[in-house]
Amino acid sequence: MTQFTTKTTVREVEDYFKSSGRLLFPIDRSFYPNESLEQISNNSHYIWYSNLRATKTVEILNYLANEQKTHQIFYPIYSEGEIVEQPSRANTGLYFFRGKVGAPYTINNAGGGFAYVAAMQDSFPHALEISKHGYNAFALIYRPTNPYEDLAQAICFIEDHAEELGVDPYHYSLWGGSAGARMAAELGNKEVLYQLTSRSDIPQADAIIMQYTGFSRVSSADAPTYVSVGDSDWIANWQIMKQRLFYLDQLGIPTEFHVYSGLGHGFGLGEGTVAEGWIDDAIKFWQANMKN
Repeated sequence: MTQFTTKTTVREVEDYFKSSGRLLFPIDRSFYPNESLEQISNNSHYIWYSNLRATKTVEILNYLANEQKTHQIFYPIYSEGEIVEQPSRANTGLYFFRGKVGAPYTINNAGGGFAYVAAMQDSFPHALEISKHGYNAFALIYRPTNPYEDLAQAICFIEDHAEELGVDPYHYSLWGGSAGARMAAELGNKEVLYQLTSRSDIPQADAIIMQYTGFSRVSSADAPTYVSVGDSDWIANWQIMKQRLFYLDQLGIPTEFHVYSGLGHGFGLGEGTVAEGWIDDAIKFWQANMKN
């Protein structure tokens, strides 16, 4: 049943979802309650994003509305006591796009220049598509001031609640675009994962899926890495990522690299562009690198 259209307002969405919808839209951006979903899908709200589609926002919200009728769609990652210690932790959590029970999972991290979290454009669409392939997908809402801490906490939360969530705790991948790609790469490194979680029982991610960023650090502790970028990105030079993957290759770490002609920063799923379908290739890369 359809709940929302491109003419639906921000207020109507928030009223429908109540507490579970508080973080659907970036809290660090100014949205007027009477603006429609069509009106907010523009670069004045989501700077750095080039392929915004109100119809995709509608699809995502209708999916979550239907899911909410039978399942919990939002999970806080910090306890009430931890939020009392740092009230900003209340602005974090995981939106759950369910796949098959017991299937591996992903954590999708949106970009936003560590100024805001562009989940509706840069992690929700990915999570929804991944769930259609049967995998469980989480979209992380993190604090731009504490992104790595929040991603580490999200991994711990999912691992500790794997049975309740119905996910495979031994197989997961970390995804991200722009700032979110940097987060995925950092926590995909098994040494950084241990440093930030102090947990030796949590496995390293099977794969890291990165889009449009300039991350250049290389380590033998990095995970297999897939990259999709555009050659017209004026924010993050695609050649930096190509060079990084060259060095990962030299270390014997599996990689896959795709550069798309004419695409700029923030193309997301790339629907209607030369990059359309890249997410299917990324999932295949993850599947090929799942550890035994």
